[in-house]
Amino acid sequence: MATVITMPRLSDTMTEGTVATWLKKVGDKINEGDILAEIETDKATMEFESFNAGTLLHIGINEGETAAVDSLLAIIGKEGEDISGILAGDKISATEENTNVEEKKVETNEAVTIPEGVVVVTMPRLSDTMTEGTVATWLKKVGDKINEGDILAEIETDKATMEFESFNAGTLLYIGVQEGDSAPVDTILAILGPEGTDVSNIVANYKNESGNNSAEEVKTETKTEEKEAVVSNSNTSVSETNSGGRIFASPLAKKIAKEKGINLSQVKGSGENGRIVKLDVENFTPSSVVTKSVETEVSQATSTVANVKPFVPAGEVFQEEIKNSQMRKVIAKRLAESKFTAPHYYLTIELDMDNAIASRGLINALPETKVSFNDMVVKASAMALKKHPQVNSQWKDDAMIINHHVNIGVAVAVEDGLVVPVLKFTDQMSLSQIGANVKDMAGRAKTKKIQPAEMEGSTFTISNLGMFGIQSFTSIINQPNSAILSVGAIVEKPVVKNGQIVVGNTMTVTLACDHRTVDGATGAQFLQTFKSFMENPVTMLA
Repeated sequence: MATVITMPRLSDTMTEGTVATWLKKVGDKINEGDILAEIETDKATMEFESFNAGTLLHIGINEGETAAVDSLLAIIGKEGEDISGILAGDKISATEENTNVEEKKVETNEAVTIPEGVVVVTMPRLSDTMTEGTVATWLKKVGDKINEGDILAEIETDKATMEFESFNAGTLLYIGVQEGDSAPVDTILAILGPEGTDVSNIVANYKNESGNNSAEEVKTETKTEEKEAVVSNSNTSVSETNSGGRIFASPLAKKIAKEKGINLSQVKGSGENGRIVKLDVENFTPSSVVTKSVETEVSQATSTVANVKPFVPAGEVFQEEIKNSQMRKVIAKRLAESKFTAPHYYLTIELDMDNAIASRGLINALPETKVSFNDMVVKASAMALKKHPQVNSQWKDDAMIINHHVNIGVAVAVEDGLVVPVLKFTDQMSLSQIGANVKDMAGRAKTKKIQPAEMEGSTFTISNLGMFGIQSFTSIINQPNSAILSVGAIVEKPVVKNGQIVVGNTMTVTLACDHRTVDGATGAQFLQTFKSFMENPVTMLA
């Protein structure tokens, strides 16, 4: 079934956008993560990424044209699919929507007059599926002077905590959502304006006209249908370096870096004010060394001291209620959906790791090189997926999508649950590049500094509990992937080689497959190829 793509709202002040450039044309094949167009807002020109795969069937807004947020931007679907009904319905709904908008504007004008210089900042919609956000931290307080570009707050979605930048200057007059509270998109977040301005009338009328209940009712309302929040790198105006600083890069530089799998935090910009431009990315030589700041973050995150628990006398019943975070609620929903909709089956195989141990020792003997067994697993999986693309697939009701690009997600445990940073085009990376990128993203994931775009678009997932001493386990498939590989610990034990019992090193891996897309024989063949690469690591360098 065709998917309708609407004009995104890329900032809290954006009401309409202009298509600066279409990077795809009608009839082109679209993959998840492809850049569809560059969209100009009132603040900047940003790339707009596709979250769907298929054929571009229709373009609703041509280059140079301007349209309101949520207007029909494009339609993606199956090649040759009839979309006449969608187009006819959109014209009707667009007319009704415009009428409603005009009526709302009239009501708003009648309800409250906003003084000159005062700006109402609302809870931003950081993706096309986001319905609410949680204020993790306010970095400013009422009465503070705000400059354009200052970070007002950190806002938590189901995937990450992101900095929210002010597009206006003035004094922070009012805070509408307190730290730890959640609120729907478009709820009043803050008010900026000249110092001393009375905004009580604005606050009262905004709440009335928005049709929301009181703040307490909004806070306690439970969402029964939460969608997975997917945020492209174009939706946030601020990126993060490993040390928490900001990265300034041109859209073209970001696109090239994404295609080459380059971490922009490692690139030195030569443009104005250190801005990263196309030439900087093209001339960059990836380093296999992770910066000390990332290593520090990882070590701090992994050495977290357990919280002191209250004393409970023996024989007394003690219960503690912990409020579910946005991340935990979405994890619960998605894993339940996967387990009960995808028919799982499991294939287990034991690997001889003697050659892998020897090869890793030789690789790590090289200067400034550090490769883990997990990096070898990721590389072997990527190469095996290229030989068995059906495992690198996803199920849809009307078709099976075969992904010929390999984007491997690596599961990382964080304080609130589990996130899956994604290595784009993993098969094109060297072992050292994989190692550097995994450490970088895992470190930022643990400190909630990873960007949502870095956790989207996976085609296959790896979960490794070997470092915890777990010898074998099974995982729930991370949909829309068709398979997930569970990696156990390397165990030293007696094995039979050439008819003799000797001491050897083995590792058990289990592949969970979706039987709708991956048959048993297909999964077994994938594991045989994977086993061949792991037991003879030199073949991965060919």
